[in-house]
Amino acid sequence: MRNKLLTIKKKHSGRDSQGHVSTRHRGGEHKRFLRLIDWKRNKTDIKAKVASLEYDPNRSANIALLNYEDGFKAYILATANLKVGDIVVSSTKAPIREGNRMPLKNIPVGTPINSLEFQPGRGAQIVKSAGSAAFIQSIDANKVTVKLPSGELRLFPGDACATIGQISNVEHSNIKLVKAGDSRHRGIRPTVRGVAQNPHSHPHGGGEGRSSIGMNPKTPWGKVAMGKKTRKQKKASNKLIVQRRKK
Repeated sequence: MRNKLLTIKKKHSGRDSQGHVSTRHRGGEHKRFLRLIDWKRNKTDIKAKVASLEYDPNRSANIALLNYEDGFKAYILATANLKVGDIVVSSTKAPIREGNRMPLKNIPVGTPINSLEFQPGRGAQIVKSAGSAAFIQSIDANKVTVKLPSGELRLFPGDACATIGQISNVEHSNIKLVKAGDSRHRGIRPTVRGVAQNPHSHPHGGGEGRSSIGMNPKTPWGKVAMGKKTRKQKKASNKLIVQRRKK
């Protein structure tokens, strides 16, 4: 079966559907292909062989190309110890081995996992960046307590799925952008400090000579920028958080 693995990534340059800038300092990135990742991995109980491990310019992690027994091909996020030729499977009865995907309630306590979903069937939603991993803390009935990379302890449904192992490219955090062009290739444009602008352009601007901002840090639109809590107090998922992350 031949299926689509690549598509051309459209450039939006930080604009929304109306053409207005919704994210500043974006634009001019290098043209690239978007690799279509299989986040749900819903071809259950069908074994797949790792055909290749590849670089993906659209994310920090490396990706793996899978060849399924029925001829289907798909990209997934590669785990740290995954090798070409390994056999992986998505199944409720899958062995505890890197690259396999299964419900959280079937994974032993202390196992590193990635690509978690908040609800069964949603597909991978969190723990997807290079070198990240969550850990099973406890299993109680159909609720599983997971320690996320941030340090937060959170409850997940036992039927929600996750992939075994730590995400690949563990040393990604050591990469340094050594020249301006490195940022421009990634589509990141220069950022002018607020204190260097005129007062009508930014709240931090103005003053005689080199002066401090003279206030609590604010956004260009006058809202508090640091230290203000932005999470909704009555958010429905608050009851699922066992312990908040450390600041």
